[in-house]
Amino acid sequence: MFDIGFSELLLVGLVALLVLGPDRLPGAARTAGLWVGRLRRSFNTLKSEVEREIGADEIRRQLHNERILELEREMRQSLQPPTPPAPNAPDDSSASAPQHAAPAGSEPPAAPSDKTPNP
Repeated sequence: MFDIGFSELLLVGLVALLVLGPDRLPGAARTAGLWVGRLRRSFNTLKSEVEREIGADEIRRQLHNERILELEREMRQSLQPPTPPAPNAPDDSSASAPQHAAPAGSEPPAAPSDKTPNP
């Protein structure tokens, strides 16, 4: 994260020893460690809280989108008029079959007879 190597840490420790002296250096190191620990805990707490909020926002967004989709389906169903079945509707199969018009003045075709011709 900060890209601090061992040589930089050694230099900081040597400067701290010269500035604070050997008597106050252990107390200062302990205090610095406590502060670093508190900062890390605070940062991790803040990070987890933000992640929870992002997750909660995502869940809220999904629920909102689902509700919008449900309302849209209801709206479409209410706009489509129901098609009631017609009780006296003619058979559609005869309408789709091709009908040949007989020429004017001709007789209608004879109905088939139940009798078979005798030889």
